[in-house]
Amino acid sequence: MRKLFYLLLVVLLCSHDLYIKMETYFLQPDQEATLSLYNGTFERSENIIARDRMLDASVIVKGKRMAIAPEQWKDQDSTITQFTFNTGESGTYVAGVSTKARNIELTAEKFNNYLEHDGVLDMLKQRQRDSVLDQDAVESYEKHVKTIYQVGDTRTDDWSAVLGYPIEFVPLANPYEKYSGEKLEVQLLLDGKPLANQLVYANFLKGAHAHTHHGHEHGHGHSGEAHSHSHSHSDDQHGHSHKTEKEESHTHTSGEQLRTNDQGRVTVNLPEDGIYYLRTIYMTKAADSDELTHRSKWATLTFEVSHKHGPGTHTHDHDHDHDIPTWVFVVGSILVIGLLFLFFRKKK
Repeated sequence: MRKLFYLLLVVLLCSHDLYIKMETYFLQPDQEATLSLYNGTFERSENIIARDRMLDASVIVKGKRMAIAPEQWKDQDSTITQFTFNTGESGTYVAGVSTKARNIELTAEKFNNYLEHDGVLDMLKQRQRDSVLDQDAVESYEKHVKTIYQVGDTRTDDWSAVLGYPIEFVPLANPYEKYSGEKLEVQLLLDGKPLANQLVYANFLKGAHAHTHHGHEHGHGHSGEAHSHSHSHSDDQHGHSHKTEKEESHTHTSGEQLRTNDQGRVTVNLPEDGIYYLRTIYMTKAADSDELTHRSKWATLTFEVSHKHGPGTHTHDHDHDHDIPTWVFVVGSILVIGLLFLFFRKKK
């Protein structure tokens, strides 16, 4: 009976990051592709996204912003919300989803556990300093997510597009002009301005085009440490989760722990081929509200990184440009045969 109780506790009380995920972020022109909203962890989605929760869903195409209509999203297995589309022309593309704020009431213990396990450490320390760890919380939270993907070989400038979300990651270089072993600088904006001194977590998983260098499936020391979460920031239509004890074995703070500088920038290491994801939760006390105690804004960014000769790059030829042309080989072979013929004829 106790085991069943803890199972139900894990099922009902869990956190939900939101990501835009693809099987691969390297695509071909005029290819059918799918954007999937993962509401849970980067590896497993637990809930669909209610359409009335979406303030914005759009794609930047050649500098033009195209809205994704609510009816274009489809639900799969009651856990993943998906948008299937044709990639169109070659270029670097951006897609984003922004959700409305929603309130959640948490006991002091559950709120403190959430702050610890989701990496909202500055607020946890503030509660400790203020001696309010025993106070319950009513939090308003909202989520704003982006992805950058590459179609064909042509690099375009849409990677730098600012969608105008309340909180937003913006890379300062095209991720698809970066390769494994390099670094990428990313800026975090809050209401359009650089957000300084904010904790950011960066991690990666092996992608479809990944090369194994060290035999690890996960990057940045993904520990798989189990936590029993004590809240539910679910954006589905019912507010339910469907996790088991085994499925809940993860940590939201694995990977690189970074802090933005005065310009709101962090430098993300790209040690291996894979799909990279950044996440942050910006939280403040709601001193101006009688109903709320805290407000939070969640942001994520996803993209893929390849090695130098990876898919979609012009250097994937492995120096084939220096191979001997076929006609040279044929002519050379004829000359060699002719010289051998003359040599043996002369010896006779």
